[in-house]
Amino acid sequence: MTPLQLKQEIIEFCIRNQNNENIKKYSRYFKGGFIGYGLDSGLIEKKSKEIVAEHKLDIQTAYALCKLLISEREYELPSFALLILNEYKKEFTEETFCEIGSWFSSGINNWAHTDGLVMYFFPIFWKKEIIKLEDLSNWRTAENKFQRRSVPVAMIKYLKHSTDYQKMFAFIDFMMMDPEREVHQGLGWFLRECWKKNRIQTEVFLMKWKNDCARLIIQYATEKLSKEERLVFRKGKV
Repeated sequence: MTPLQLKQEIIEFCIRNQNNENIKKYSRYFKGGFIGYGLDSGLIEKKSKEIVAEHKLDIQTAYALCKLLISEREYELPSFALLILNEYKKEFTEETFCEIGSWFSSGINNWAHTDGLVMYFFPIFWKKEIIKLEDLSNWRTAENKFQRRSVPVAMIKYLKHSTDYQKMFAFIDFMMMDPEREVHQGLGWFLRECWKKNRIQTEVFLMKWKNDCARLIIQYATEKLSKEERLVFRKGKV
C-alpha cells in the first residue's frame, strides 16, 4: 500500500472507533477545545504496531506516511505518526532528527505532541549520540513556539548524559526572555530537574534571571523549594 492509502486506512479506523465521551474529557486539556475522534491511547498504540507489522513498512515509507499524518488537524493522526515512527527506534539516524524537525512547520501545534515527540525520540538521539546539543541551536529561535518549547524539554533527557550545567545554562540563556507561556513551562520544568541534580548552580542561574524572566519559569523551577526558600527568588522592587 502507498503512504496515502495507509493514511486513509488510519482515518477510517479512527472514524469507526470514535468516542464522543473522550472528546468531551480531552477538551479540558487543550485551549480552544479538542479536535479529534476521542480514541483511547492504547487503541492508537495497538493499531500503529499492527500497521508496521502487517504492511512491513521500511523506515522511508514510514517517514512519508508520518509526514502525511502530521499535517492533519485531528489529534489522533499526528499521534499515529509519533507511535509509528517510534517502532523504528533501532534505525534512528541524523535523518530521523531532520524529519521530526520538519514536522513543526507542518503540524506539531500543541504541548502533548511536542512532549510526546521528545519522550519517544530524544532518549535515543542522546544515548546513541546521533545529535549533539548544538544541533538544537536553530530550534531555539524557530517560528513555532512548540519547537522552541521542545528544546528545554529535550534537555531534561540530556541530563542523563551531561553534568556540564554551565554549558546547558548558556545554551538556554537568551530563551529566558521568550514571550510564550508554553516555552516558559518547558524552561521551568528543565530548571526544576537541574535543581534536583545540582542545586547550587541552578539557583545561581535563577538568581541571575529572577527579575527579568517570566514569573512562570521561576514558579515551575522552584516548585520543590519550601515557601521560605522561594521568597529568595521573588522579583525585586524596581
